Amino acid sequence: MSPILEILSGEFDPAAVLPEPLPPVVGDGEVNGFEEKEKGNARRQIVLGKNVHTSSLEVTEPDADDDLTGDKDAHMAGVLARYRKTLMERTKHHLGYPYNLDFDYGALAQLQHFSINNLGDPFIESNYGVHSRQFEVGVLDWFARLWEIEKNEYWGYITNCGTEGNLHGILVGREVFPNGILYASRESHYSIFKAARMYRMECVKVGTLVSGEIDCADFKVKLSENKDKPAIINVNIGTTVKGAVDDLDLVIQTLEETGFTSDQFYIHCDGALFGLMMPFVKRAPKVSFKKPIGSVSVSGHKFVGCPMPCGVQITRMEHINALSRNVEYLASRDATIMGSRNGHAPIFLWYTLNKKGYKGFQKEVQKCLRNAHYLKDCLGQAGISAMLNELSSTVVFERPLDEEFVRRWQLACEGNIAHVVVMPNVTIEMLDVFLNELIEKRSVWYGEGSGEPPCVAREIGGENCWCGLHK
Repeated sequence: MSPILEILSGEFDPAAVLPEPLPPVVGDGEVNGFEEKEKGNARRQIVLGKNVHTSSLEVTEPDADDDLTGDKDAHMAGVLARYRKTLMERTKHHLGYPYNLDFDYGALAQLQHFSINNLGDPFIESNYGVHSRQFEVGVLDWFARLWEIEKNEYWGYITNCGTEGNLHGILVGREVFPNGILYASRESHYSIFKAARMYRMECVKVGTLVSGEIDCADFKVKLSENKDKPAIINVNIGTTVKGAVDDLDLVIQTLEETGFTSDQFYIHCDGALFGLMMPFVKRAPKVSFKKPIGSVSVSGHKFVGCPMPCGVQITRMEHINALSRNVEYLASRDATIMGSRNGHAPIFLWYTLNKKGYKGFQKEVQKCLRNAHYLKDCLGQAGISAMLNELSSTVVFERPLDEEFVRRWQLACEGNIAHVVVMPNVTIEMLDVFLNELIEKRSVWYGEGSGEPPCVAREIGGENCWCGLHK
């Protein structure tokens, strides 16, 4: 019997929190236990999460007399009550992933009784009448204004996640340039390289600066080697690990200097998190369709805050005809990647955009940046290597030595570094608890005779590294 089933079989305590066991230490020959990643000459094991089969909740048949006893309903209510406690506890210790957990959609509970499906084109109704297209198009129009493109010049839809937005943006680029080469920095989100594999595209990885921003000098070299083929470029509006923002204007300038005219390249902007933050940052470079870009995507469940994964993808109307097809079964057209699409997500996004507005988002962006600087400064004062990119709320620091600590705070790690993404739900009080725990743990990890913190100058620059060599 699994550990959690054993717990559930005993006396039920609704106040208890489900245990979340750490993944076992993986050995050197376990192919499925870990992967290895090159970091210069060093090789680090990637610690994978626990196998959920060890704690899955079994689906069982109700007893014959369950309608009379109600035992099944009582059991399921107990499981859900305990799960809710677990979610509340894990939310208190969530720092490593870019999700805004501060939202209240109680007013929308009345809609959960309906199967709302926006299958097909958002702008053309289908024969299925239980949809939320009027909300979806309202949200799309809001983002179109934000990115400066007229209503009659754009096409878009609300996706099921940020990855789908990237898959669609790269797909549009490939349809515009079937023989084009995809260029993406090495620190791009993994979904960009997933798109290259799915679409069988030639993909060129471009080097990055220490900040994580694309190295346009290397980009120019790579472009020069393939001047005979169109370029499809992914531009990061906030990289996954370091929160670096690629210089869109410099990317365009590099293309032009290498001899690529606007009819020879397609730019997709991956703005999963910062695509919605940057418009509200003073002096931040602008992402706009007034520049020669082809598409922009953002996640809806990140900075906006939404209980289900979702996103927004917008491209130019002139590009979408290559993808769009009439579908008689729907009495509509479809140029999306998925068929059925969550009709609740547009309503959640519409509700928040109306409630907060531009001023509300600007206030939240300022709070996130202020708290991120607070965390970075506190880490430095404690002698902990840390970096914070300009325009970013992602604080990068030396990777904690203890995987249990990493799991407790749900930190995202890569090589010798980890990061905290400061979102609207992350308070100064929460950061203080994290800092105190980290400082206390480090005194054990790196006490007398226990070794020294890792050198992370290669990852975040010598000026940000507090190892024995650089401090």
